[in-house]
This record gives sequence, C-alpha cells and structure tokens, in this order.
Amino acid sequence: DKASGSGFQSKNEYLFGKIDMQLKLVPGNSAGTVTAYYLSSKGSTWDEIDFEFLGNLSGDPYILHTNVFSQGKGNREQQFYLWFDPTADFHTYSILWNPQRIVFSVDGTPIREFKNQESNGVPFPKNQPMRIYSSLWNADDWATRGGLIKTDWSRAPFTASYRNFNANNACVSSNGASSCSSSTSNAWLSEELDLTRQERLRWVQKNYMIYNYCTDAKRFPQGLPTECKS
Repeated sequence: DKASGSGFQSKNEYLFGKIDMQLKLVPGNSAGTVTAYYLSSKGSTWDEIDFEFLGNLSGDPYILHTNVFSQGKGNREQQFYLWFDPTADFHTYSILWNPQRIVFSVDGTPIREFKNQESNGVPFPKNQPMRIYSSLWNADDWATRGGLIKTDWSRAPFTASYRNFNANNACVSSNGASSCSSSTSNAWLSEELDLTRQERLRWVQKNYMIYNYCTDAKRFPQGLPTECKS
C-alpha cells in the first residue's frame, strides 16, 4: 500500500543453483508497482541476478526487466514482453546459475543467457553467496514509461502471489563451506543450452525482447560493453 512495500528472503545463502519460483503478478492497473524476484549478495561490490516485473496500465503488457550485477556493476538490462498474461495464473520463473553461465527461463523457455567471460576481463558472479529475495514495492519514479505513469493508490493494496519455491538443485553456502561437494553429481553445475533451447532463446529474443543494452550504442558512446562483442 502507500505506506509500505513488502518482501521476504531465503534463510539460506547459495553459491550456484537452479532455482524456481512461481509468481502471479498484480492484476489490473498495476502501473508504478514492481514485483521482484532476485538473488543478491551483500556489500559494496555485490553480485545480483534480477527478475523484475514492471507494472502496467490495464490492457498494456507487463515488462519483464532482467539485469546481472558483478562486483557492484550492473547496467546490463534486457527487457521483454511475455507471451501470456502473467496476472491470470502462476508461471515458473527460473534462474540457472553455474560457473559457466546464468540462464533466465520462463516456464522452461530460456529468455536470456549471460556467459562467463572472465577470460575477456568481465567479472562474473562466482565467489559471493547470494540469498533469494522477493519484494513488491512502489517505483513510480521510474518503472512505468520512465516514471510518467504514477501509481493509482485508490486500487491499493496491491497483491502479487508466490508459491512453489524450489532450491533443491542449489548449493547452500555456510561459513565458507558448500553443500555441493566435488563428489556430488550435479548435472546443472555444467548445464548449457542444447540446440533446441538455443532456438527457443532466439525465438524469444526475436519476438519479445524490447530492450537490449548490447545494442544501445547511444548509451555507450565509448563502445559497447566487452561482453556484448563476443
């Protein structure tokens, strides 16, 4: 409501994982609200992997905003429309995070892949354990059309629903030790996109991506970020 946001976080910290959450977003006129589901570490050089759902005026599509921070640096936004109404039912939003890549998926369809490019000097989140956070908050200073559309508080309270959190395929990190030992068989720790999923990824990016920092030459007059060039 107008007085507060709301949120929750995981009890455990994780260092790599395949994590699912089902969400049903704020229905109707949700302009100004942001429903978030993300992983983040602490500190001034934090790592973060973001799903953020930017509210809309009734009848307009939600915008799914993704970002990856490493060593406190983000500015890696990609935005998408969804191919369904995310307020009508629950859908599964997944993060695969292993030492080689981060893959964002929706109902099993990959929408974004961020590869480890440390060999090109790009920091990659791999040393800092992260908790899972979820929140619903007012961001009408930027979220809907760059802040042009304000939250209609007559429709409060706004409600988003979460269920079926699953981190069974994730490495719990505690006091520097990981629940995943080298002897554990965790196929997801080396998982990559097969040809079918690469095709699905291209389908989403061709038909539903509405912003990609890697094509925004105006924003990076000195040249696009290194990871965009591979």
